[in-house]
Amino acid sequence: MLSYAEGGSIGVSDYVRTRRDGAVLEVVIDRPKANAIDLATSRAMGLIFRDFRDDPELRVAIISGAGEKFFCAGWDLKAAASGDAVDGDYGVGGFGGLQELRDLNKPVICAVNGLCCGGGLEIALSTDLIIAAEHATFALPEIRSGTVADAASIKLPKRIPYHIAMDMLLTGRWLDVHEAHRWGFVNEVVPAERLMERAWELARLLESGPPLVYAAIKEIVREAEGSTFQTAMNKITKRQFATVDRLYSSEDQLEGARAFAEKRSPIWKGR
Repeated sequence: MLSYAEGGSIGVSDYVRTRRDGAVLEVVIDRPKANAIDLATSRAMGLIFRDFRDDPELRVAIISGAGEKFFCAGWDLKAAASGDAVDGDYGVGGFGGLQELRDLNKPVICAVNGLCCGGGLEIALSTDLIIAAEHATFALPEIRSGTVADAASIKLPKRIPYHIAMDMLLTGRWLDVHEAHRWGFVNEVVPAERLMERAWELARLLESGPPLVYAAIKEIVREAEGSTFQTAMNKITKRQFATVDRLYSSEDQLEGARAFAEKRSPIWKGR
């Protein structure tokens, strides 16, 4: 288990910075000049998000990129040219540590501070909320380098209109932040100088919320994606989702009802 210092940072990788403040973990990709990710950086990110998942004291994560120009340019093609295999060991959680991480039942906010393309966009699509600076841009340029945006080919047509997703995948064209917002895969557009402030405001809001409910929401949404409506509903009502079963037997479930009846703010304990 990695050791997170309150209000401090850890050196899991020279290219990934972390900071913990209360129950919020901030993760910053800092790999000049484009914050592209090689195998070693991906493995480090996997360890960070695995430990975020498993740490009962952490409730919310924010991921962003260092600097003002790049969130993440995706897979590091220079590293690939030097020997990193495209199908190599990305570590726990797959590329960037997020998109294949099992049972991540905590909210993750993505703060896009600039160019977000290829694997960088796939990382953003693996989060729950996306806040973007006004100068942010988005693309899936893999088609131009003769490869496939694998995770995006699965996820993007489910998030935005099919024909827009196919346009991005087949042509590699760039979207400005306002078009991305219009199609719905960006939640908010803010001035660059307000980006991290807004991300932390949102993180604090989620930090104050019921963690067991968040966990149930994330498991239901994830599992329902491959199920019929009735199958998913039956699993909820029969308490066949582990997070739902835990929630329905929890102190927090009773606390929510009591707080409502007593007209006060609930105190969530995560148990």
